[in-house]
Amino acid sequence: MVKSEHPGEGAHVAEYGFHNPDRAPLGIEVTSITCLANRLSPQALAGVHRTDFHQIILVAAGEAATMVDFQDHPSLPGTLLHVAPGRVLRLPRPVRPADPVQAAIVLFTPAFLPPLGAARTLLTPFSPAVWHLAPHENTLLTAALGELAAEYRSAVRDPGSTATTELLRHLLAALVLRIARLPTPHGNQPGPATTTGDTFLRFQHELERSFATTRNAADYAARVGYSLPTLNRACQAATGRNAKTLIDARVALEAGRLLAHTDLPVAAIGRRLGFTEPTNFGKFFTRETGLPPGTFRAHQHP
Repeated sequence: MVKSEHPGEGAHVAEYGFHNPDRAPLGIEVTSITCLANRLSPQALAGVHRTDFHQIILVAAGEAATMVDFQDHPSLPGTLLHVAPGRVLRLPRPVRPADPVQAAIVLFTPAFLPPLGAARTLLTPFSPAVWHLAPHENTLLTAALGELAAEYRSAVRDPGSTATTELLRHLLAALVLRIARLPTPHGNQPGPATTTGDTFLRFQHELERSFATTRNAADYAARVGYSLPTLNRACQAATGRNAKTLIDARVALEAGRLLAHTDLPVAAIGRRLGFTEPTNFGKFFTRETGLPPGTFRAHQHP
């Protein structure tokens, strides 16, 4: 990981771009939280950050606490985390200093992974972030990570081997597909890619592009080329929520990120997210989160 020199106006959250310290410019790194901790400063290790690359973490030992997008997750052995680019993360931290955390970590750029239609929704900022694996799932994924780590070491030792690099891509693809077929955290098994899934994926991309300029669900339906009822059916099938609910949740998430990790005034954050009146932004954020913006910010910096 390499820290951005220009994280943004008033930013507290660290921004990291991908950098492989073992073999540049290879777009994957397979490491451990111990190795990562040895090369990060204590502030970076304990602070919050977001990246332009994917992070997969599998906790093997110890009891940790992990934060993803303001949600704290107890991370015991068998906890799997996938953090897509742009999401806010605080790395797993030991609950007890005398009980160190052991975890395998895979960092990879979106470009390094081959196209995977069956895993498209997993690779977006809307995907589940945390799974508590059943024993057989943990065994399978631990083995897959072990094989990936072995080939990564081979790629570092022999940087001229295109076959090893290609094998790494396919082993990473296999790992991601194994994760994509896991039961979702609320217990529903994701289905195969469908026209409905394609509609939802197009909506996700448009939402990431436009959430700061419109919160009107009909606008999104028009932009992705479907009627609003069709878009709502796709959103319901994928998440159990309609398009408007997802739009508002995305805006509230960005507002929370800006409140927690920048010094921007509340009114400026509201304007950045398309609210012309600070009072409207305050009412919206309170409705979505249960806290006024100022109170939410104070809770993030006790």
